[in-house]
Amino acid sequence: MDLSNLKPAKGSVRSRKRIGRGIGSGYGRTSGRGHKGAKSRSGYKSKRGFEGGQMPLQMRLPKRGFKSPNRVEYVGLNVGQLQQFADKYSLSEITIENLRDNGIIRKTDLVKVLGTGEITTSLQVKVNKTSAKAKELIEAAGGSLELI
Repeated sequence: MDLSNLKPAKGSVRSRKRIGRGIGSGYGRTSGRGHKGAKSRSGYKSKRGFEGGQMPLQMRLPKRGFKSPNRVEYVGLNVGQLQQFADKYSLSEITIENLRDNGIIRKTDLVKVLGTGEITTSLQVKVNKTSAKAKELIEAAGGSLELI
């Protein structure tokens, strides 16, 4: 086999539709546009979402809720998870940089520590936000909590 033998698959290549080339072509007279109406005219261009005068879908559906553009989203990490990370990666200090380096959070994520689980080792935790219970648990275990 060489380049001179290559051919497209049978039936995959068709000749283009030649519009307005006489009645015998099958695309003469109205040129495949049907009779009358905006779509048959030259210069026709439909607006995005236009449904021929029928009420468009985006206007028919109910609008609900509100999304605040100023919302700040945090990645929630439980105290129990911090203990697991400390054991797994042998950390005494948990910072956002440590969490990023170990692939636990993404580059732009903000971290909030939540109070589920238990902690046994004293950890120095430096995060963006914390719940009252998480702060209580970390300090009860002999650790310290610093907000960035």
